[in-house]
Amino acid sequence: QVQLVESGGGLVQPGGSLRLSCAASGRIVSIYAMNWYRQAPGKERDLVAAIDSGGSTNYADSVKGRFTISRDNAKNTVYLQMNSLKPEDTAVYYCYARIRTYWADSGIDYWGKGTLVTVSS
Repeated sequence: QVQLVESGGGLVQPGGSLRLSCAASGRIVSIYAMNWYRQAPGKERDLVAAIDSGGSTNYADSVKGRFTISRDNAKNTVYLQMNSLKPEDTAVYYCYARIRTYWADSGIDYWGKGTLVTVSS
């Protein structure tokens, strides 16, 4: 099987920084896209940032210039560096990856369980 495990969430003051990590493990051949989503209380889950296997990135307008997504293919890990955090960034952050496995050449979608980020003074 395959698992995604996030880490790095927590409480931070406005203007502060956090770095989220998401490590994929299991019977992985390769990883296509690796994305971060977030879901605030009472709201839908939205895409925050995405990175493909070639390193091309895409960001939600609300985080452009503040968040940076990166990945380490050797470690099957994706990161989200979050700077200049605002109270409206408070949400549960979920890692997503489309993973090529030995039994699914086109890839399967996997999700982590989420990590809570709270931005508050």
